[in-house]
Amino acid sequence: MEQSASGRCECGGVSYTVVGPLRSVWNCHCHRCRRFTGHHMAATGSSSGMVRFTSDTTLTWYSPDPSVAYAFCSTCGSSLFWRAAARPDHLSICAGTLDQPTGLRTSSAWWMAEHGDYHTPEPNVNELVDEA
Repeated sequence: MEQSASGRCECGGVSYTVVGPLRSVWNCHCHRCRRFTGHHMAATGSSSGMVRFTSDTTLTWYSPDPSVAYAFCSTCGSSLFWRAAARPDHLSICAGTLDQPTGLRTSSAWWMAEHGDYHTPEPNVNELVDEA
């Protein structure tokens, strides 16, 4: 049986299925991810071709510059995805939008030098400073 996962935004305007394995979760603390999610981004990822939308009527993409694009629901505001221009074949998925249980575990934390001063870094997570 092929591995799959599903997820959606809060209002259901965007729903998706990922066919195939997901990467372990990483937490990004860069200033952009903190502003996009309101905290650090906890994300997983898959090949773009493995993500299938069952509804995307409210999916909106925003690019602060040509290097990255973020996707959110224009109705409920849920942060959903991001894509780096350098890797157009890969889609990062905000882990909180996945239906439970995911079976995923956090493996790394990125851009720790930019973490919010209110946040205590996670123990037992590989810190990759300034690597995104």
